[in-house]
Amino acid sequence: MWDPAAYLTYGDLRGRPFHELVARIPAERPRRVVDAGCGPGNLTVTLARRWPSARVEAFDSSPEMVEAARAQGIAATVADVVDWTPEPDTDVLVSNATLQWITGHADLLRRWAGLLPSGAWLAMQVPGNFDAPSHVLTRRLAASERWRTRLADVSLRGADAVGAPEDYADLLADAGCTVDAWETTYVQRLEGDDAVLEWISGTALRPIRAALADADWETFRGELAELLAEAYPQRADGTTWFPFRRVFVVARTP
Repeated sequence: MWDPAAYLTYGDLRGRPFHELVARIPAERPRRVVDAGCGPGNLTVTLARRWPSARVEAFDSSPEMVEAARAQGIAATVADVVDWTPEPDTDVLVSNATLQWITGHADLLRRWAGLLPSGAWLAMQVPGNFDAPSHVLTRRLAASERWRTRLADVSLRGADAVGAPEDYADLLADAGCTVDAWETTYVQRLEGDDAVLEWISGTALRPIRAALADADWETFRGELAELLAEAYPQRADGTTWFPFRRVFVVARTP
């Protein structure tokens, strides 16, 4: 289960890559704009403002997120990106921080590029920080003697969860698209105690939270908090710097 409130704790920081991605889509009057993996819908509403004449389609695999999106006035539906197929009039397809959850999403991108109409825009961004201390320490703790049995069925993503910008550029160029691919590392300023732990609790730690009872979860969090505090020391002013790499691609179909 997703917790929309937890996800929105750092809403401004989580939204920045989305806005920078969409700013690179020069579509003028698209017929249909799709937000694939819309989350709580706080960013989907900006697509309707950007292209007011377009039909905006939004979906997410999480019923909790879809419910939150509908509360924003968005006609969102529950659907899985793996099974979803674009309508013939889909001129803009945006996938924001979603495809990193999908094993083999390169094949999905290739399929979408082949199904979108001529001259359509396919834009996506994914986190590229799976080899950062936040994720490495989480995997290391989960694999430790104390936790590995209880977390044996939990699959945590490694550095191969996403590709490099040139990987996606090659993939979509081979599909005949014109491609703009890049990466950005945001040095994010997080406030409060255990700020990095709170950040990843809303996303990367979800599978661990789902696998542990409440008491075990609090113990795991406490042990991870100590590791993260050493890797990401808190400044005297109570803030913490959290470097976060993102990978972006905007492609236009031939």
